[in-house]
Amino acid sequence: MTVTAKPFDLIAFDADDTLWHSEDSFNASELRFVDLVAPYAAEGIDVKAALTAVERKNLSLLGYGVKAFGLSAVEAAISITAGRVPVEVIGQIVDMIHDQLSAPVRLLDHVPEVLAAVGGSYPLALITKGDLIHQTHKVETSGLAHHFQRVEIVLEKDPGTYDRVFRELGVDPARVCMVGNSVRSDVLPVIALGGTAVHVPYPLLWELEHVDDDSYPPDHFVELSSIAALPDWLGV
Repeated sequence: MTVTAKPFDLIAFDADDTLWHSEDSFNASELRFVDLVAPYAAEGIDVKAALTAVERKNLSLLGYGVKAFGLSAVEAAISITAGRVPVEVIGQIVDMIHDQLSAPVRLLDHVPEVLAAVGGSYPLALITKGDLIHQTHKVETSGLAHHFQRVEIVLEKDPGTYDRVFRELGVDPARVCMVGNSVRSDVLPVIALGGTAVHVPYPLLWELEHVDDDSYPPDHFVELSSIAALPDWLGV
């Protein structure tokens, strides 16, 4: 009997907007921010664009996640309005962030059965970026933690970070398949290491995750319309 070698030694998954919904709550908070702050902004100011600019400026200092967004939102509200924003509006922004932090995890369709199917043939890892406390809470309350051999919550998803995680797991990066919704965070860094990436787009994508690069080596990249298609693509 001929045994066919498996193409990968590890399947790694992103979390936010790959396993559970995330960006829709940020999008709703951004729209709420505009509603709250626009009445106090000078005419002609694009409130949403100004918020994004503050987030971009703060990225290296605050990182990713709801808390980072909240601090940037408060800073943006003050700067956009030249300090005219009422304290009551700041309070509403803080309440909005609290609500986002305490919201329950909402899994995407088919995720539990996909992890069970793929995990029956491959070891799985979860690699996500953001606030350690909030991301840990989401992992622990998602009901998915038992599927993963390793859970990594990182500050940034770049080739160096991925290489460290894969090496600590004793896996050659070229033998890894990474599944995620962001080309910037889940596709390009892994392909740069010689690995394979499966892109599963989510309907919403944070502006700072957009990239212009759309040229990927076809033997190291595939795009699936749904995570439900992953087991068939892997042949499990």
